[in-house]
Amino acid sequence: MLDKLKKIEAEIEKSIEKVKTLKDLELLQIKYLGRKGQLTLILRGLSKLKAEERPRVGSQANLLKKKIEDLLKNKIELIEREEKEGKLRTEALDLTLPGTGVKRGKLHPITLVMEEIKGIFQAMGYTVAEGPDIETDYYNFEALNIPKDHPARDMWSTLYVTDEILLRTHTSPVQVRVMEKQKPPVSIIAPGRVYRRDMDISHSPVFHQIEGLLVDKGITFADLKGTLTAFLHQFFGKERRVRFRPSYFPFTEPSAEVDVECIMCGGQGCRVCKGTGWLEILGAGMVDPAVFKVVGYDPEEFTGFAFGMGIERIAMLKYGIDDIRLFFENDLRFLRQF
Repeated sequence: MLDKLKKIEAEIEKSIEKVKTLKDLELLQIKYLGRKGQLTLILRGLSKLKAEERPRVGSQANLLKKKIEDLLKNKIELIEREEKEGKLRTEALDLTLPGTGVKRGKLHPITLVMEEIKGIFQAMGYTVAEGPDIETDYYNFEALNIPKDHPARDMWSTLYVTDEILLRTHTSPVQVRVMEKQKPPVSIIAPGRVYRRDMDISHSPVFHQIEGLLVDKGITFADLKGTLTAFLHQFFGKERRVRFRPSYFPFTEPSAEVDVECIMCGGQGCRVCKGTGWLEILGAGMVDPAVFKVVGYDPEEFTGFAFGMGIERIAMLKYGIDDIRLFFENDLRFLRQF
């Protein structure tokens, strides 16, 4: 048995010297150390030897196994090193070839629309104001002429944190916060996220709005109409017709809904505009004197108007998108189009 071990040792040393690939080395490992390998069978057959032979043969067999494993390990490292060096010698790098290029990120369509709207109003002289997403009931409702028992609260599907703390349902609280700190004239826009308990193809629990506010002496509804008409013509095109419809908001009086000629059908009537030829774009109105009293403005001296629009709705119309959820699914195939 000892002679057989010596024979295996001599064979493995010669065989490993000749091996050139990892595949051949794997076959060699199986031949000697596999389940039916030559050395494995010897180790399994130790029990058949005489008691006095087992320790010596077993010791030599285990030493040989360790030696074979070390030879295989060293050979693997040698082959891998030679393969790497061979690649380095054969694979030349042509520095004159153009690079593969790095894909650049793109602005989200909501950001694009938000920035465009902000740019139009900033060119008119408006400044950007911001406020907290987590608001108090006072700023979100009460200061805007919506007391706790007012039925208009049902217009907003509010997400409450506590009885007095909530996620703002509109960016109008920013108007109150600015007027508390600044005397007229005031001309601001307030972009930001708002939150409502709503979710379908045209509504999201998180969306974006831009509110606008202008307060000064002698501001009239004509100023409101002129401002919003100029904005809509610049954003959607001068050929688009604009109309104002009477409406109701607790913090403006009189109030109006503003429509623009349907982008899809050019006012002819289609599925998108429900055959009317018009699309509702935003709400607006003259600031209610009750709001001025809350912030310490004299409604006999100052007047003003306010307006608000949903950015997602504007973006859907601008880009012809029919499902608001596409804005928030982060599908790169969708986002790369912008």
